[in-house]
Parts: sequence; structure tokens; C-alpha cells
Amino acid sequence: MEYTQSIKAIRASILDIAQVVDKPEEIEEQVRFIEDGLMLVDNGHIEWVGPWEEGKDKIPASVRIRSYPGKIVMPGFVDTHIHYPQAEMVGAYGEQLLEWLNNYTFPTEARYKDKDYSREMSKFFVKQLLRNGTTTALVFGTVHPESVDALFEEAESINMRMIAGKVMMDRNAPDYLLDTAETSYTETKALIEKWHKRGRLLYAITPRFAPTSTPEQLDMAGRLKQEYPDTYLHTHLCENKNEIAWVKELYPEQDGYLDVYHHHGLTGDKSVFAHCIHLEDKEWDCLKETDSAVAFCPTSNLYLGSGLFKLQEAWKRKVKVGMGTDIGAGTTFNMLQTLNEAYKVMQLQQHRLSAFEAFYLATLGGAKSLSLDHQIGNFDIGKEADFVIVDPCSTPLQQLRYDSSKDLSEKIFMLMTLGDDRCIYRTYVDGRLVYERG
Repeated sequence: MEYTQSIKAIRASILDIAQVVDKPEEIEEQVRFIEDGLMLVDNGHIEWVGPWEEGKDKIPASVRIRSYPGKIVMPGFVDTHIHYPQAEMVGAYGEQLLEWLNNYTFPTEARYKDKDYSREMSKFFVKQLLRNGTTTALVFGTVHPESVDALFEEAESINMRMIAGKVMMDRNAPDYLLDTAETSYTETKALIEKWHKRGRLLYAITPRFAPTSTPEQLDMAGRLKQEYPDTYLHTHLCENKNEIAWVKELYPEQDGYLDVYHHHGLTGDKSVFAHCIHLEDKEWDCLKETDSAVAFCPTSNLYLGSGLFKLQEAWKRKVKVGMGTDIGAGTTFNMLQTLNEAYKVMQLQQHRLSAFEAFYLATLGGAKSLSLDHQIGNFDIGKEADFVIVDPCSTPLQQLRYDSSKDLSEKIFMLMTLGDDRCIYRTYVDGRLVYERG
């Protein structure tokens, strides 16, 4: 799809992280903050970033300056695990993972065989991402190819960077949601050929989780990964103790849950495993050795009572981590609220998640976990211009707390603990305004 772009000049405070790090204590020294900054965007990419006084003469006379006093420009948030068909069932009551799937998730996902319904819900889903400042997401569809077509069509209409895939699921689910090993292969292959690397769209091979796939289906997923090695692999891992026990019953010949995926060729630098709460040492080792990534989904993990993700262990072992909202076991599309819950998860493990570490995980760290840090995640020259204008004083309480904050770290921490979608003032995708508050 062709787009006509114009140069844009954005004046506001500017905040990003300069480069990927190996240790959380290295993040603060990589923080870049310009109190009165200017960002020039041309043809959907960052052309120049710096202090206003240094850059104001670079603005062509014909270009309108978009000035946002009191606001902060940040890289668009990266959501590394979310289910778009589950938006309509957020807040379903009272279950843990396996019961929740059977009682709520599967009946809801059955509706997505209808292309018109998938289109309607894709529009809602993308709007929710944008109003919450999320500009890149790794997304589960349903077993129906129609669900993926509809989502990619909606993302393509605004040239949004979106990674998604059709669920592969050939057992241990209702008959009305099952495919087969063969149909999952042929349907996924057709979707890859149609959508992968079309504009800013990318495809993720998506077996739901090991219990709902036969070994034959996982063989087919591995075959697809061999045939299309630059596609993603997106699934769940070690979320719930009953789930782990079930996997061991279904795959007794494999050496644990992760080994099921690894055996079928599904680990690697573009493989993202959601949750990873109850990992064994050998599974941490395998994630590191294969350069696989983890999606940390705190609101979901607390909501379903799944457990506490060991973020410190991931840092220690140098395993890539991004943040995931995991709608709809997760309870918010908003990354600020998600980081707030991540802070509490870490407090329960006697670790204080700093504001800058949290901000890193939601931007450049998330981009790194998706192997996209060369394209998104900060404001390096030439990167794609996905960014959000944040209002840190969107409520009277935030204003009061902001005024008493001593430094930038405290202001950002206040934003992530008190912030929500009201803080998202503007969202830009591919250098174009796609959401404005109010």
C-alpha cells in the first residue's frame, strides 16, 4: 500500500533509552531525556532528534510545528503477548487457566469464523491499542484464517507494525475450534505467503500451547519454521502448574515442557514464549542458548493466580524479556497499568523494579525481544516513527504527585503507578497521527 508522507516537527520533552543492555543497572546511564526537544519525522522515519534550540532552524518554513508543552514524547509501547479475540471477555470471573479456557475463551473464539465479525472486532482491538499508546503487538488470532485476514487488513490500513498468526489446535479443545495437522499447515502457509513482510506486517506461527497440538501438528509448525525461517513462533510456556503436569502426561518422551517445542524446532531468536513462570533450570538454559524470548504478563498472571514471573532470573541468565498485556486473561490494554502490576509482582519477590527498567521493558527491551530493536524501540535516526505523546498530569492526583517529584525517575515512576489511558494524549504510527485523546 502506498502512503503519502510529509515532514513533521514535534516539540515536547523527549525520552528514550539509547541502547540495548545486558543488566538492569546499566539502563539508567542509557536514558536520554531532552526537556525542550525537537523531533523531525520524514516519510515515516526519525530524521533528527535534539534540543529545540539546536534544531529549530532545520524545520522547513512550510512545516507546522506540533508543540506539546508539558508533554513527553516516548517510543510507542511494544506488547509482546496479546489475544485480540479475547478483548470481549476481559474480566471473566473465577477460574484458573484450564477452566478459564474451556468456560470462557473457546466459546468466544468460535465467533471469529465470521469474517464480518472478525473485522468489527479487529477495528475495536486496534483502536484500543492506539488509545493506550501501543504501536507494535504480537497477537494471537483464532483457529480461523478469517480472524488473521481481518486483523492484518485493519493494521495495514494505517501501516501499523503488527505480528500475528492463526492458532494451530488439533486436540483437547471443542470440535468447533479444531483444525488438523494438515489443514493447520496449509492454512498457515497460505497466510504467510499472503501477509508476511507485506508492508510492516509480520507472521507468527502460532500453536496455542503444547496440550492442544498433537506431535504431528508441532511437526508441521516446525516444518513451516524451516520453510520460512524469518517468521515468528508465538505460544505459551509454563504458565500454570496443572498445565505443566498435563504436558508431561501428553509428551512423556520429552524432557519437560520447553523440550516439547525445542524438539520440534520451535525455539530461536524469533520465538516468543508467554509467561514462563515455572521454568526449570534446563529450560532457562535452553531459552538462553536458542536466543528465545519471554513475554512477562503480570496482570494475567495475578488474575489467573498463575504465579510470579522471575524477572531477576531472566536478567541473570541474559534471556530476552518483553512486556505483555495478555488480553483477555490480562485485565488492561494499558502498558502503564501493566508496568504498575509488574512492580507489585517484583515487590513480592523482594526486588524493586525501577521506573527506567520498566520503561525499557515496554519499549526498547520489548523491541529487542521481538528482534525488532534495529527498527523500533527508541529514537535513533532512521528508525520507524512510532511514538506516543504522554500527558503525565492527566488527573489532579497525577498533577499533585508530579509537582512533588524530585527528579525524572520519580516522575516516570509516578506515571507508571498512577497512569492509565488518560495519559495517552496522542499516538503516532508510521509518522502519522492515528489517535488523539478526547
